[in-house]
Amino acid sequence: MHTMWKGTISFGLVNIPVKMHAATENKDVKLRNLHKECETPVTYERVCPNCDRDVKNDEIVKAYEYAKNKFVVLDDEELENLKKEQKDKAVEIMDFVELDEIDPIYFEKSYYLSPDESGVKSYGLLRSALKDTGKIGVAKMMIRSKEQLAVIRIYENTLVVETIHYPDEVRDVQDVPNVPEADNADAKELDTAKMLVDQLSATFDPEKYNDEYRAALLELIEQKKNDEDVTTATEKPKPDNVTNLMDALQKSLDRAQDDNQTTSKAGKKATTPKKKIAKAK
Repeated sequence: MHTMWKGTISFGLVNIPVKMHAATENKDVKLRNLHKECETPVTYERVCPNCDRDVKNDEIVKAYEYAKNKFVVLDDEELENLKKEQKDKAVEIMDFVELDEIDPIYFEKSYYLSPDESGVKSYGLLRSALKDTGKIGVAKMMIRSKEQLAVIRIYENTLVVETIHYPDEVRDVQDVPNVPEADNADAKELDTAKMLVDQLSATFDPEKYNDEYRAALLELIEQKKNDEDVTTATEKPKPDNVTNLMDALQKSLDRAQDDNQTTSKAGKKATTPKKKIAKAK
């Protein structure tokens, strides 16, 4: 499993060197955009609308737009210094709380934690402490250039980091339109709804839920492949050295011929004898 972050988790005087691995993966079927006419993949290039030309990576700087078309430019050194300041800090558990005190709307992404060779014992110590107390740890950590609020909990005998949103990243529920203040259902309707809930109640089993759309899409793709209903993108021919050499020779030849013709015309003009004017007797 790929290690995407290495650091130290600490609580009190206990330090645990750990490695972090992505616990989930996106299995969306990614589709490419093709040009309908020739079925070639469409490319997206970085173009400066002001200079009207392509922009190379080394010509790009990062900036924050604080007002319409007004920016604060940040150079790479400034950003790297900020990253280093946070990266060098150990991930310290600030509080221990109950899991059900955090609403699921705050949860973002999950990562597995594995102990470094020297941290096996302290890893087990934290796992046992969390298991016996039923608590989870709240911490801050730097992941991919962003300071994340996170919780550390147990999932099937493995410590898991769960990144969570900061309060100001969760939109105000009062801004949701058309939410009724009170329920207008009568008693009979409510009783029927409750009966339906009871009939559909079950123990949560994640294995029973599948992405049916993804499965159908993959089946359709496989069927088209088997039926040879496929296309091959036409690649733009790249000029080889021979072609370049022939082009250069031909252009040189044409230019030489043009120069010779120009020189020849100029020479004839210069050597044309002047007509003699007869002297009057």
